[in-house]
Amino acid sequence: MSLALPLAIFLQTTTGITPAAVQGAVTVVPPQTAPGSSQRDPDDVQRTSVAADIVVTARRREESAQSVPIPISVVGVKEIDSTGSFNVGRLQQIQPTLQFYSTNPRNSSVNIRGLGAPLGLTNDGIDQGVGVYIDQVYLSRVAAATLDFLDIQQIETLRGPQGTLYGKNTVAGAINITSKAPSFTFGGRAELSVGNLEFKQAKASVSGPLGETVALRLGLAATSRRGTIFNVASGTHVNEQDNIGVRGALLWRASDTLDLTLSADYNRQNPECCAQIYVKLGSTQRPLNRQFDALAAAQGYVPVSRNPFDRLTDVDAELSAKNVLGGVSLRGELDAGSGTLTSVTAWRFWDWLPANDRDFTGLPITTLSQNPTRQDQFTQEFRYAGDGKGFDYVLGAFAFYQNIHTTGTQRQGPAASRWLINPSNALSNDPTVLDGLTANNDIRLKNFSGALFAKLNWKLSDAVTLSPGFRANYDDKVGSYVSIVRDAQGNLVPYSGGTARQAAQRDAIQPQAFTDEAYRAWNVSYDVTASYKPSADVLLYATYAHSFKSGGLNLNGVPVVAGVVQTQLAQVAPEKVDHFELGVKSQAWDRRITLNVTGFWTEISDYQAIVNNSSTSTLRGYLANAGKVRVRGVEADFSVRPSERFNAYVNGAFNDAKYLDFRNAPCPPELSGGGSGTPIGAPGAPGTNSPAVCDISGQWLPGVSRWALSYGFEANAPADLLGQSGELYLGFDANSRAKFSSNASRSIYTDIDGYTLANLRAGFRSDDGFSLFGWVRNVFDRKYYEVLATTPGNTGLIAGNVGDPRTYGVTLAKSF
Repeated sequence: MSLALPLAIFLQTTTGITPAAVQGAVTVVPPQTAPGSSQRDPDDVQRTSVAADIVVTARRREESAQSVPIPISVVGVKEIDSTGSFNVGRLQQIQPTLQFYSTNPRNSSVNIRGLGAPLGLTNDGIDQGVGVYIDQVYLSRVAAATLDFLDIQQIETLRGPQGTLYGKNTVAGAINITSKAPSFTFGGRAELSVGNLEFKQAKASVSGPLGETVALRLGLAATSRRGTIFNVASGTHVNEQDNIGVRGALLWRASDTLDLTLSADYNRQNPECCAQIYVKLGSTQRPLNRQFDALAAAQGYVPVSRNPFDRLTDVDAELSAKNVLGGVSLRGELDAGSGTLTSVTAWRFWDWLPANDRDFTGLPITTLSQNPTRQDQFTQEFRYAGDGKGFDYVLGAFAFYQNIHTTGTQRQGPAASRWLINPSNALSNDPTVLDGLTANNDIRLKNFSGALFAKLNWKLSDAVTLSPGFRANYDDKVGSYVSIVRDAQGNLVPYSGGTARQAAQRDAIQPQAFTDEAYRAWNVSYDVTASYKPSADVLLYATYAHSFKSGGLNLNGVPVVAGVVQTQLAQVAPEKVDHFELGVKSQAWDRRITLNVTGFWTEISDYQAIVNNSSTSTLRGYLANAGKVRVRGVEADFSVRPSERFNAYVNGAFNDAKYLDFRNAPCPPELSGGGSGTPIGAPGAPGTNSPAVCDISGQWLPGVSRWALSYGFEANAPADLLGQSGELYLGFDANSRAKFSSNASRSIYTDIDGYTLANLRAGFRSDDGFSLFGWVRNVFDRKYYEVLATTPGNTGLIAGNVGDPRTYGVTLAKSF
């Protein structure tokens, strides 16, 4: 029986390897084996000698890892376990073109080559540009990327536009996660790790037959760690880890030609999280008496520390980041004619139950800030992957439906009046003006997307293949945003007019509402790849892709002018993408050396971003379309394995990512806060007029380093320990990145300096599946920032997330 996986995964797992050389290349094990097969359980996969040994069974034949013209990184189970890459945040440290940023699970973004979602932009009304897939099921919210990997076999990171092969259209790439599948051979694995900061992690899985045609697999993972920030207000460590996940899969080999796999998973995070702490102050265009130091002094407030690496905070609001995801899927795979017909049916849910401190201080300015969300999504995908004489092809259909309901609350406290109202206004001295002011938000989205797609691989000769692809996509989104604001006595705050007291309340929180706003559109994607194989160990290829990112809705609100909600700004146009790529994959020295190089050039028109529009006479930013963005660069993946006893890798990326045309961007803090009237981009003295919008054309895209590297090695020697034969080993991994911007509009206050993180591991692994090793992450205790952010009110306070300190521990594992 042919391996029944979608061609998307075939292609993903048959390309260049990064960073498999950490532990040696990965053998891709077929998810199902025939009854009575002697094939070993996925928990007990053996390492192979060279990258060329990475194979999958696709189109009824085996294909080498170097034979498919797609830039992709493959990380197998051995590399995930040995490098401690148990979530996407860790994964980015060994893949230089992957960027992951998160201030909490909802406010997370996954980018590839700097594209995907603008840093810090969370809006349910738009799609993500990087798709996350688990076992062929598309996950529509990036919160899934914050979860621990659960019983994973391998992870593939595809770079560049996707969509003509499978599932949801994505313009920047995809992260495709494949879980370990049920096996007809009994086996399993147990792993326990402990470390400093009270780190504890346990993983376990077991698989085996329930009969001649039925196999079951169960997996469990749990992680906990003390927080890295101490909150002096609550006396607790915050920004902790508290994760648990369970997964089960049941395989029924219904006939010689039909497999059915039923899978279910449940994942829960419930940490006391997520505090962004005081980092520094930067002068703005506000009058000095409205900047942080003066406002804090007026209320007798002093930050608990002005050194962020003291890892202290005094936030006084409740913190919580409860994040629950799960679902059920049924996959059917049928050998039919000259190919395989695959059906994937899935339902998934997401419950987000947060509590935040959105004033980032120990003052009761904003005492409640939360946007609990419930999402249900349903997907159905059909694919037929077939073979012809001199060609193979994929035909597919995809349907997606999503229902999101968010019920948010924001409440101001007794310190809000003095902090938010201009001191020249006598109301600033009356705490009752804003104390108890509450916004109740009701946000809804119903989202349908349907597509037909096709991909052809036409062999013009033994050395030349032409691969065109096509996708037709329809999107239908209907959304509502309702924000009702009441004072402490329950009186409605009007959209405009009213008393001076109500005007001050409206300046703090603007009520607004629009309902049943709809976005509907057809879009077409197409691509073509030409590949040439001049020898057995060299592949050259060129790709052009025209793609799109679906339009959407402003579900974070729009400007309100003179009491009129600007509903003409509620819709966002789709991004239009033109992508060019040249690549070479090569091997030498009996395939002990692998070098893959890719050059890329991507231009996006109508880039979805936060903008300010001076025609609305308001400074409120909203989601709209910037003019144009360009990302261009070169990636190189190198690995060498001179013997079974040593391997090394270096992967690098140069990325020139810029706004080519963005003339109505929000201004950075140093140019904001003084009003409007100064020419765009021109600073004024503090307290004078400053621009409502800024032209940031030519500036960096946020979150992208111009240079990024990951590199490492592992050496081993045969040894016996406790009567077991095996090997002692020493491994080293590091990643380096250059300076990058952490704000949508680059600011002198939010650039993050480049840094290098180094990790070590050493231990023993036996021939029969026993492993014991110690590990150290951030060996040199490098102090660095993950994210820097401006804060509400433009007071000059810059808050941020400091990276993890040095951590260390030991891991014990046994496969059977």
